[in-house]
Amino acid sequence: MEMKKRITLELRNRAPEKVTELVLDNCRSSNGEIEGLNESFKELEFLSMANVELTSLARLPTLSKLRKLELSDNIISGGLEVLAEKCPNLTYLNLSGNKIKDLSTVEALQNLKNLKSLDLFNCEITNLEDYRESVFELLHQITYLDGFDQEDNEAPDSEEEEDEGDEDDDEDEDEAGPPGEYEEDDDEDDGASDLGEGEEEEEEVGLSYLMKEEIQDEEDDDDYVEEKGDEEEAEGVQGEKRKRDPEDEGEEEDD
Repeated sequence: MEMKKRITLELRNRAPEKVTELVLDNCRSSNGEIEGLNESFKELEFLSMANVELTSLARLPTLSKLRKLELSDNIISGGLEVLAEKCPNLTYLNLSGNKIKDLSTVEALQNLKNLKSLDLFNCEITNLEDYRESVFELLHQITYLDGFDQEDNEAPDSEEEEDEGDEDDDEDEDEAGPPGEYEEDDDEDDGASDLGEGEEEEEEVGLSYLMKEEIQDEEDDDDYVEEKGDEEEAEGVQGEKRKRDPEDEGEEEDD
């Protein structure tokens, strides 16, 4: 009784129109009903009522947005046809550990057009010959039965995959560090180093070029001096020749 009161108080203290997930496992139902669970939970997408001694789903409120319904370990033996009316968008239904015995009971789930996964593990129906083949043939819309598809491939656990994805993202962020922090420093360092090398190269090239210029200028000066000297010598010789020419002409005349 204390457990039931505690669950009822929790339901009353919440704003039902904002609740999307609700777990009421191990509380006790009264005549197939849990006090406080009603149609005001219009945004509810996940509901778990495992081991609450449910014998029927007749008093289940209409929950049009409900996608996952956990009803394991109860005393449900039939009346599954109400699910198509009250929870038309169900994709996952867990009825493991209930009192479902034959295929006619499961046939009532044909109207759940969005149902992809059904769990009947530990129900008497699983003892039927060709149980899996019969259920898959009866419910064409489902992909997984008791956690496996028709080729015995296990159904993925979406929650675990999401957690792994988050962990991978965190690890990548830790390894990478704050974006842009180190890249900018590297770019600055590269720019500085490139600039420094460029300046050194220009400086070296400039010195060598100037030295070559000076050497070339000196050689040009030497050549000019030598050429000038040669010209002066040539002029001197010509002058001597000019000076001698008249005398030589006079001597020739005397002869």
